Amino acid sequence: MTFARKKIAGFAAVAVAAALVLTGCADTSGGSGGSGSEGGGSDNLSITFLPKNLGNPYFDTSSEGGKTAVDEFGGTFAEVGPAEATPDAQVSYINTATQQAVGALVVSANDPKAICDALNEARDAGVKVVTFDSDTNPECRDLFINQADSEGIAKVQVDLIADQIGGAGEVAILSASANATNQNAWIDLMKEYVATEYPDITIVETVYGDDDDQTSFDKTAALLQSHPNLKGIISPTTVGIAAAARYVSTSDYKGKVAITGLGTPNQMREYVEDGTVTAFALWNPADLGYLAAFASKALIEGDITGEEGDTFEAGELGEYTVGADGVVLLGDPFEFNADNIGDFDF
Repeated sequence: MTFARKKIAGFAAVAVAAALVLTGCADTSGGSGGSGSEGGGSDNLSITFLPKNLGNPYFDTSSEGGKTAVDEFGGTFAEVGPAEATPDAQVSYINTATQQAVGALVVSANDPKAICDALNEARDAGVKVVTFDSDTNPECRDLFINQADSEGIAKVQVDLIADQIGGAGEVAILSASANATNQNAWIDLMKEYVATEYPDITIVETVYGDDDDQTSFDKTAALLQSHPNLKGIISPTTVGIAAAARYVSTSDYKGKVAITGLGTPNQMREYVEDGTVTAFALWNPADLGYLAAFASKALIEGDITGEEGDTFEAGELGEYTVGADGVVLLGDPFEFNADNIGDFDF
């Protein structure tokens, strides 16, 4: 494999523990009742990935992992998506996939509700719907492939910034879009964790870069100008953390304002090596796409229905079990720093 899967396993001993219960996904365990959620085997292994937006390095990597999996089991892979990560931008792509009668649609949702009607129409037409990275409301899909436990993701980012600023000071959050399900869940949990564990840290503002590089860059500049005593920025989005690091790396704030969050090693390597960023976290997005593809296969072939306790094989990643509310957990977040970043390539 080409996505550092074996290397991540090798570093599992130092991965950040994140074994708390998933929050924010506890409404139902079923689907809409349409033919897309009732099981029954099929050989239609045509799987379409629909990320939040195209041209995003994170989703480029997750789609590569998905394609690798689909190639392994002899299916047909496609990727479609909007240029911008807005709530309604994915609807037309869902409708097209439904008309094309694909076997499964793998979606990272820009909004938990905005695409639900379109997804349920797809499911009624027999399309299996798997969300990954960012979920819809549970009744709008068959499975959600969650990258890591939400509380663990929030905790690792707060712990990283706290360590880097000495446990005290003003911190801001640079998020993706204001409607992003996963981002909002993590931010709420970050605030709770700061309030209970780091009383000397104050989160002064949350801003949104809409997963756009230039917007995130500009928002970073505005944060630093608006908050002269800012000690750190947490960006729980790969586009945002890279844009923030790029701004700080060539400014007077380098070495004075800590940047952390969620990023990929390839996009963050230069900022770790030049001292702008001490440490950040992520899972392997290629593994996330790889797992989502195999979960789609299991749904299409009728091996699972998305019920709690269902198990399926995910190629080189091994066996996975469906949890409550149709959630499958990839694993724990992982800390990247100067000591290990050279061991990864994604």
